[in-house]
Amino acid sequence: MELAPEVQQRIEATVRQVLEESDMSETTEYKVRREASERLKMNLSQPKYKPFVRQVVEAFLEEQKAKEDQQAEEDPEEEDAGRGKRSDGGKEYTDDGDLIICKLSEKRKVTIQEFRGKTLVSIREYYKQGSKELPTSKGISLTEEQWGAFRKNLPAIQKAIKKMESRV
Repeated sequence: MELAPEVQQRIEATVRQVLEESDMSETTEYKVRREASERLKMNLSQPKYKPFVRQVVEAFLEEQKAKEDQQAEEDPEEEDAGRGKRSDGGKEYTDDGDLIICKLSEKRKVTIQEFRGKTLVSIREYYKQGSKELPTSKGISLTEEQWGAFRKNLPAIQKAIKKMESRV
């Protein structure tokens, strides 16, 4: 069933507004559809609306990705802001060849490494042996899936920390 152009325009404008107001690391198509449904006072989960909403969401996400890519091309330095960088402008690596994302302290680093074909985010303590800095067993390595789950739950972790700090 074809939607009337004015209905399409109303749905697209509302869905885009919801997307622009949303935290993209936590939102889902379902949440966007539900919020837009409430605003429009119509059920966008019906089969006649659902594919159109998906198309609007996908187009929005593609536009956002294109904007990010364009910004990265225009200012590649910004992408490396806050990371360990060598004075020559290149990225900094551990003595084992892992990319250093940031230094949490003199002895702790966040790195990205490959291990048995998997990409890992590693938060680890390091020690000096001669002129080399080597990782200790103190730390954690997270798979991409584990890192995603951790990242998704950061707001809840921060909230819990604030709650605990307010008790002290």
